[in-house]
Amino acid sequence: MKNVAFSILALASFIFLFSCKNDAKTSKENQIVIKDTIPAETTPDAMYVTAVSGLTLREFPNLQSAKLAVMPIGTKVKIVNTEGKTTMTVGGINGAMDEVEFNNQKGFAFNGFLSKFFPPGEDASAKNYAEELKKDFPKVNYSEATGGTVSQPTKTETLVLPTDKWHEAFFTAQQLFAIPKTFAFPNPKGSNNETQQNGEKKKNDLTSELQISRSENELQKIVYNYKTTGFGYTVTITKEADGMKLEKVEVAD
Repeated sequence: MKNVAFSILALASFIFLFSCKNDAKTSKENQIVIKDTIPAETTPDAMYVTAVSGLTLREFPNLQSAKLAVMPIGTKVKIVNTEGKTTMTVGGINGAMDEVEFNNQKGFAFNGFLSKFFPPGEDASAKNYAEELKKDFPKVNYSEATGGTVSQPTKTETLVLPTDKWHEAFFTAQQLFAIPKTFAFPNPKGSNNETQQNGEKKKNDLTSELQISRSENELQKIVYNYKTTGFGYTVTITKEADGMKLEKVEVAD
């Protein structure tokens, strides 16, 4: 009788331990499944050079290290590692030295002259560029309108980029709306109102100037004005709730 009772007790203990083991295993498996559903943070695979004169690839993450190459404007570079914080300011642009790869060579470049937006390219229309850009950035918005009078018709093109960075907006507008490359990105620090003249304007150009509006060393508006005989246009860059707004207004007279 004692043997039977002992056998029953042993069997019950085995079943209890086996059940606990399976419950623990099931719980562990459930934990793994939950963990796998959490998406990992990602960094951009590639970015594009926006520096007009090209961007220097350096051996180490500082501006004094050896130059390995110069990457032309519009070059697509592979991002290896990002700094993740601001460590320096160059030409009024805050940024850091990111590790990148160019022509199978790794080095470091100032990320203030790198953009997630691919360059428009020569003679690209704002409408076509917006349509291509929207494939990767759905929040891009483009519109156009005509107005004015019979004697002075106007055409307005508006592009909103999903970014809060003035330099990204300026470099895009510079390539897309023919702002002369003699104008560098305006430094946020300076007088509240400043006008820069194009020292290389052509003989037939009546006006070619960049107007900068600031408040407490922060950019508020950038305007490029161009005028020649019978034609002119204005490009205005402002920060809006949805992103950076680039607007070009053409006037014929």
